[in-house]
Amino acid sequence: ELKGFKSFANDTTLHFNEQITGVVGPNGSGKSNIVDAIRWVLGEQKSAELRADKITNVIFNGSKNKKAAPYAKVSLVFENTNHRLPIDFPEVAISREVYQNGDSVYKINNTVCRLKDITSLFADTGIGSNTYAIIGFGMVEELLNNRDNHRRTMLEQTAGISKFKIR
Repeated sequence: ELKGFKSFANDTTLHFNEQITGVVGPNGSGKSNIVDAIRWVLGEQKSAELRADKITNVIFNGSKNKKAAPYAKVSLVFENTNHRLPIDFPEVAISREVYQNGDSVYKINNTVCRLKDITSLFADTGIGSNTYAIIGFGMVEELLNNRDNHRRTMLEQTAGISKFKIR
């Protein structure tokens, strides 16, 4: 769910029901912004990774027909009936909001939390702002060229050992 995030001025809900999802569309339709939104809600801190000068630039800036948004909000909702996430809820919603003044809030199931809590929640899943569960446009080239040992990082994440390196 996106609200006021980059080119998504209106409330927008996307459903990802398959194990692998490809986002396709014409240039300028917001494909990269969807990937940016997912990485952002999962905790991406580097504005350059989100193709923005500063983190508040993810807030919809207005257009000819719409005024600028006061904040940006992205939520990801996961079905958790198999308890793959170590939390006792059948559905887990994580969200992040940022306001024009730069204040940012993370939430798990509508309860304010820290980025560390979200990172810990997804530590065993391979899902995160800098993992290969979400492959952006430039990441394919990095993998092929093996810049900064990206292939090794991907294999560590896939094998489930990166969480131990973090700890």
